[in-house]
Amino acid sequence: MKEYWTMLASLMGALAFLQGVLHAVFPAELRAALARLLGRLTRAFSPYCYFDVTETDGMSNNEIYDAVQLYLSSTAAPASGARLSLTRPHNATSFTFGLAASDRVVDAFRGAAVTWEHVVAPRQSPGFSWRPLPEEKRRFTLRIRRGDREKLLPAYLDHILATAQEIRRRSQDRLLYTNARGGAMDSRGLPWDPVPFKHPSTFDTLAMDPDRKASIMADLRDFAAGSSFYERTGRAWKRGYLLYGPPGTGKSSMIAAMANFLGYDVYDLELTEVSSNAELRKLLMKTTSKSIIVIEDIDCSVDLTNRAALPPAPKPRSTLDGAIDQEAGAASGRSITLSGLLNFTDGLWSCCGSERIFVFTTNHIEKLDPALLRSGRMDMHVFMSYCTFPALKILLKNYLCLESGADDGAEVMRGLEEWIEAAEITPADVSEVLIKNRRNGKERAMEELLEALKARAEKRCLDGGKSAAAAAAKDNDEEEEEEKRALESPKEGKGPAGKDSCDDGQDEETDAKKQL
Repeated sequence: MKEYWTMLASLMGALAFLQGVLHAVFPAELRAALARLLGRLTRAFSPYCYFDVTETDGMSNNEIYDAVQLYLSSTAAPASGARLSLTRPHNATSFTFGLAASDRVVDAFRGAAVTWEHVVAPRQSPGFSWRPLPEEKRRFTLRIRRGDREKLLPAYLDHILATAQEIRRRSQDRLLYTNARGGAMDSRGLPWDPVPFKHPSTFDTLAMDPDRKASIMADLRDFAAGSSFYERTGRAWKRGYLLYGPPGTGKSSMIAAMANFLGYDVYDLELTEVSSNAELRKLLMKTTSKSIIVIEDIDCSVDLTNRAALPPAPKPRSTLDGAIDQEAGAASGRSITLSGLLNFTDGLWSCCGSERIFVFTTNHIEKLDPALLRSGRMDMHVFMSYCTFPALKILLKNYLCLESGADDGAEVMRGLEEWIEAAEITPADVSEVLIKNRRNGKERAMEELLEALKARAEKRCLDGGKSAAAAAAKDNDEEEEEEKRALESPKEGKGPAGKDSCDDGQDEETDAKKQL
C-alpha cells in the first residue's frame, strides 16, 4: 500500500513538472489558438449543429430565452435524472417547471429530435455598467442534426414563440375591461379600466341543448385555429355573434363561457359612454388581439335602429351679440351613428388587430337595423330560447348533482319533461327555484319545480284565453262598426248627389248667358 501511494505521488509530480514546461514553452496565446483549432476540427466532423440562446442580448433581455424557458417547462420531456425548478409567476394561475443548471431535455418537431441543455456559468466581475447584471451567465444550447437544420429552422423557433405566448396568456388571469370614463385616458394612456375576470361559467354548466353547444364550440375552435384560412381568403381575422332571446335565457353566461373556452379577455363596451365615432375608433384601436368585444342590449343602448331616422345634426346658432354658440357646435360633432358602429365592426378600422370576436346581445331582434344583422358583421345568430328538457337536465346536474339516468324521482322527471315546454320558463327562473329548495333534498326540490311549471303553464293558458276573448270581442266590434257605416253610406250619398245636379244646372245657365 505504501508503494502505491509513493508511485501516485511521483506521477503527480511528473505531471506538474510537464505542465510547467508546457506553460513555459507554449505561451497562453498559442494554447488558446490550439484549443480553437481542435474545437473547429471536432465541429467539422461532428454530425450535430449547436446554437446558443443567451439570457441577455447586450443590455436588453433576450425574448427567445424567456420563450424557450417557458416552452420547455410545459412541453418537453425531461431526461432521466433531470432536476426541475418549480416557480409561479406573479398574476398567474398555474405553476411552471424550469431546468436546473447543466440539465438536458429532449424534444421532437416534425419528426426530428432536438436536445436542449441549460448552461449556467459564473460571470466575471465586469467593469462599470449602467445596469446591474446577474452574477451568473445563463444560456440554452440547442443541438440538432445537420441534416435537419433546413427542416427545423426557423420553423421550430416560431413554434416555440407561439407556444410560449399561448402558455403565458392561459396561465395569467383573464381581464374584463370597461370604458367607464368614456374616451378619457388613464395615466398609462389607455381608455379601458381592467378588473380580473373570474366568471365560472363554462359550456359544461351552460343550460343549452347539447347539439347547439357542440356546434358553437366547433365554430369557436375553427376560428381560433383559422389563421392560415383567414390569411388565404383575404378576410380580417374576426367573427361576429348575435345572441338574442327573452331576458334570463343565459346570454351573459354564454359570453363568459366563450371567454373561458378560448382564454380571451373581454371588453364590455358601453355605448352610452361614447360620444362620437372618433372615440369609438379610439376604443377599438386600444383593444388587444385574442379578445371578445361585447355590446349588451344594443337595442337599448342608443337609438341605432334606422340610419334614415337619425335626426340631423344641429347647426351652430348665433347669440344676441353675434357670437356662435360653442355648445351647439360641439354637439353637432359629438354623436355616435349607425354608420360609425358598422365601420367599427366591419370597416377598415376593424382590421386593427386580429383574432377578435364581436358579440351583440338583444332581447328584441326585430328592432335592429338589417345592416347590423348581415353576414360579415354578425356571422352567427344564436337564439337563446326558453328552458328545454335537455337544458333542464343540465341545471339539475349543476344544482342538485343529479346525474342523467338516475333512478331518483323518475316519475317527477317524466312530469318535468311533460310540462317544461308548455311552461315557457327561462333557465334563470328554473335556477331560482332550485336554489331556494336545494336544502330540502333532491326529490323535494324537483317536486317544487314541477309545481312551479304547472302553475306557470296554467297561467299562460288563462292569459291566452283572455287575450283570445279580447281579440274576438275586438273583431266583433269592428264588424258592427263596418255594418253601421255600410247602412249610413246610401243616406249620405243622396244629399251631395242632388246638390251636384243643381250646381250643374246653374253652371249651364251661366254659360248660356255668357254666350249671348
